[in-house]
Amino acid sequence: MSDEAVVLDELDRRILNALQADSSQTNNDLAIAVHASPPTCLRRVKRMVEAGVIERQVAIVAPQMVGARLTAIVEITLDNQAAERQVEFEALVANESAVLQCYRVSPGSDFVLVVQVADMPAYHALAHRLFAAHANVRNVKSFFSIHRSKFETRIDV
Repeated sequence: MSDEAVVLDELDRRILNALQADSSQTNNDLAIAVHASPPTCLRRVKRMVEAGVIERQVAIVAPQMVGARLTAIVEITLDNQAAERQVEFEALVANESAVLQCYRVSPGSDFVLVVQVADMPAYHALAHRLFAAHANVRNVKSFFSIHRSKFETRIDV
């Protein structure tokens, strides 16, 4: 799988939009929704999975319904920004289930994380484990969500 964009036709786009709205629908329901035959839909979805256009199909869980009530957006600045030290930090946060997203950013801080935890004590424990105990973290700036006004996973295709 490469990072190059894949050429998609109108049917591919209809399939992607339908799956982004509801990936749990059956192939037959998908075919009806996009006005194509079931074998064509199955073949197209399989091709897009193999090409990496569709990374995975998941259920989106309401965080508050499972006890993860605190969302933090965290800016991290490393002391040493050498490539191997950035990769080391990415590996550290990749193993932490509370870190939902990690982005290398520029300019400013080195990383921005989206973190979902139960409460402030859980965030404090995570911050100590990932940031305070990590010798290469120079600065941590945390923002705590008081209200989520929009959350979307759909990408316009």
